[in-house]
Amino acid sequence: MSMLKEFKEFAMKGNLVDIAVGFVMGAAFTKLVTAFTGGIVSPLISLLTSDVNFNNLKWVLRSAVPEAKDAAGAVLTPAVEEVAVKYGEFLQTTIDFIIVAFVMFLVVKAVNRMKKPEAPAAPAGPTEDQKLLMEIRDLLKK
Repeated sequence: MSMLKEFKEFAMKGNLVDIAVGFVMGAAFTKLVTAFTGGIVSPLISLLTSDVNFNNLKWVLRSAVPEAKDAAGAVLTPAVEEVAVKYGEFLQTTIDFIIVAFVMFLVVKAVNRMKKPEAPAAPAGPTEDQKLLMEIRDLLKK
C-alpha cells in the first residue's frame, strides 16, 4: 500500500476528524474566554480592588536605568532593562483556565446527562469451573 493511501485512511478516520474539530473549537473558545476575562471579569475585579489591573502586577527584581550621556553625547552609563516577575499575567491566565475548565465541566456534564443510560448487562452464567464444582457438590449430596 502506498504511503499516500495509508495517510488518506489515517486522516479520514472518524476519531481524527473529531479531534481536529475539537482542537479548532477549543482554540476559538480560548479566544472567547480571553476576551471575556479581559473585557468583563478583569474590569469588575479591578473595580472591587481599587483599580488594580492584573496585567500590571509585577515584582521588580531590578529597576530599569536609563542611558546617561555627557554633553558631548558620549555614553557614561549604558541603559539597563527592568527585570521583573510578572505574576499578574499568571493570575490572569489562571482565571482564564478556571473559566475554561468550569465550562468544559458543564459541557461534559450536559452531554453525559443527554446520553441514554446503558441497559445493565445480563448476569453471566456460571463458569466451567463453577459448573464442575456444582456437579461434584450434587454427587456428594447423594
